[in-house]
Order: sequence, then structure tokens, then C-alpha cells
Amino acid sequence: MSDYTHHGEFKVSGGKLVIADLTVTEGVVTAASINGDFFLEPDEALADINAALLGLPDDAPHATIADQVSAAVGTGAVMFGFDPAAVATAVRRALGHASTWSDHEWEILEPQPLPITTQVALDQILTEDVAAGRRKPALRLWQWTEPAVVIGTFQSLANEVDPAGVERHGITVVRRISGGGAMFMEADNCVTYSLYLPQSLVDGLSFAESYPFLDAWTMDALGRTGVEAFYQPLNDIATPEGKIGGAAQKRLANGGLLHHVTMSYDIDAEKMTDVLRIGREKIRDKGIRSATKRVDPLRRQTGLSRPEIWETMMDTFSERYGAARVRLTADEIARAEALAEEKFATPAWTARVP
Repeated sequence: MSDYTHHGEFKVSGGKLVIADLTVTEGVVTAASINGDFFLEPDEALADINAALLGLPDDAPHATIADQVSAAVGTGAVMFGFDPAAVATAVRRALGHASTWSDHEWEILEPQPLPITTQVALDQILTEDVAAGRRKPALRLWQWTEPAVVIGTFQSLANEVDPAGVERHGITVVRRISGGGAMFMEADNCVTYSLYLPQSLVDGLSFAESYPFLDAWTMDALGRTGVEAFYQPLNDIATPEGKIGGAAQKRLANGGLLHHVTMSYDIDAEKMTDVLRIGREKIRDKGIRSATKRVDPLRRQTGLSRPEIWETMMDTFSERYGAARVRLTADEIARAEALAEEKFATPAWTARVP
């Protein structure tokens, strides 16, 4: 049995396993052993990596650890199947600052029909709750009750939305807390979900890396429905036939992370271009403004109803991460409704970027 008191592992995507065994004394790393099935030349570089970790505080940031390792091995070493960032992630996991999917007890919040303002308020409420330890990390599938446009937190209301089209079609416009683009969301035309998680799960990952990492299960679920999906940087989900969705994130100061995805199921393209100003240019560029009145990638490619797609997604997430299905509590809904009235349903918030 090892004398080391801290153990962490990290499997590099498409690469090798990196293990960090550490001893920490009075908040400082006093012994270190990096090991795994990676390749490293010359041999002596391993001792250099271990020595570079000694004396580091146990709360050293990921970038600091990676820089120390990089400086220690220099330009002459060959690290095959791993890199300094991978070592840093294994070390951070050993020290309890980075986590894996299996370190958390996950829940799935099943779709419940709620107003769109309550939906976006839930994103804030549940992300804050996970960060504060008031609830378990979760996947939540959206089901809303009215036609809506949801714009990104930094988008200009005037640039994105045509008020005449909004009034003509009875659209509710709401601004979410995450970035990204506007979403045209009639009641049954999108598949939308949110993940609420601690930032420790993406510790050491860049924003670009975190998107496909958090949606790997989605690619699996789509594959089960017959959709050949893949990620396009930074945040687009695509198929050989074109883009089907996009993701957005919000990282809170208290350590919570919201990851949000919307995928097109069956969209009325003509109505969308009547409501979204930017949407007109996107549709025109694709040459489909006059060719079709609907954009229906998931319905057409899967032949499944939206509830059937939901079921596949929930089953996939549960199988991968051991998540249990639950319902939103009355308290969670009540707090979201109050926040929606106080913030998300107000003109001041919706037009905070005029």
C-alpha cells in the first residue's frame, strides 16, 4: 500500500492515463509520484516532474502546476499520450480541487411544463443551489408553455428581435443568464436542456474543451436515435447535413456552472425569420428562405417524437452517470417563479442591452 495520502487520476481524451500520488504536509506538497501508462523520454524527466511538484501549495491553480511541470521537463523531453496540463489535472484531482463525473451523485429533472420566464429563472436558481451544496448536480430537460424567443445575456434586444413580428405571433421574449445566440422556441420545436454542476468538473479545461466534454453523452444519445452528431468549435452541435444546435455557459463566482443546449426539432423557419432579425440573414445564407417553411433536423433525421428523444437522452445520461430521475420540488418552482417576476419577466432585464 502506498504511503502517499492523496490520489488522483486523469485519462487524457484519446491519450493515456496519468496518476498523481501525493503527500501534503501543512498545506504543501512534500512528496510526489506521477505514474501511468504514458510514454516519456528521457527517463530522467519523470524525476524532474516529481521534483517540480514539491513545495507547491495544496491550492495551487491548474495553470501554475502545468507551468511548473513544463519548465521542469524543458523543450528536450517527449511526452507522448499526456502533457503538463494532464499532470496538473491529475494533481488537482488528487488534492480535491478537480472532480470526475463519478465523484458526483447526479439527478435528472424530468420535463415539466412551465412558463419560459420560470424556465430561465430555474437556470439561475439551480446553478446557485448546486454551488451552495443545496442540491445535487443535475440534468434538466425544458418543457415550456408558450412561443418564445430566448436571447443571450449579452445580445442587443433591438438587433435580435423584431417587435412587430413578436406582437404579430404572440411571442414572449426573455433574456437568459448565459451567453450565446437567440433561440426561437415554440412549444414543441426544440429539444432544450441544462446541466447544473460544480466548476470542479471542468477544472483545467479551456472553455473550448469544456463544451464537447460536457456534451459527450449527448453525442451518444443522438447516435442512439440515428443522428450522426459532432461538435464544431466553439459551441455548435452539427451533423453532415448542417448545424442542429448550440450550447452556452455561465460560470458563477460561487463555483457553480450552467451549461445550456438547444437543438432544433421542428422549427417554422418563416415565422422565425419574421421574429428574429439575425435569423433572416442566417436563413438567407443557407438558401432556404423560400425553399421550405420548416427546419426539422431532429424530427426528420430520427423519425421520433420529441418525448421519445427526451426518453433516449434521459436513459443515456442515467446509464453513463448513474443519475436518478426526480421532479422539481415545490420550493424550487416557487423560488423560480418569484425570481422570474422580480427579474426575468421585467422590461429592465430583457432590455438590459437595448
